[in-house]
Amino acid sequence: QVQLVESGGGLVQPGGSLRLSCAASISLFSVYTMGWYRQAPGKQRELVAVITSGGNTNYADSVEGRFSISRDNAKNTVYLQMNSLKPEDTAVYYCNAKLHIGYWGQGTWVTVAS
Repeated sequence: QVQLVESGGGLVQPGGSLRLSCAASISLFSVYTMGWYRQAPGKQRELVAVITSGGNTNYADSVEGRFSISRDNAKNTVYLQMNSLKPEDTAVYYCNAKLHIGYWGQGTWVTVAS
């Protein structure tokens, strides 16, 4: 049974930072492509960042230069460092693990407001 548990969300002021974590209960975590997605109220879920098993990363244009995705295969954990946060970053952030099929976490809220 694959389980992804996100943590680190919360309320932050514009310009602030947060680091999200996703702990994965997956065999052979290192071979999975891991990603972060987000869904704002009334909008579709969108890709934020992905990191492959080889460490290659890709970011949405809207977060490029502000967010950074990383992984620690020894801890079966993927991170999303979010800097210079904007109100439009407010959303539920979901962790995704993909090999042949994809798995989702339950999500964690990030609210950016003054």
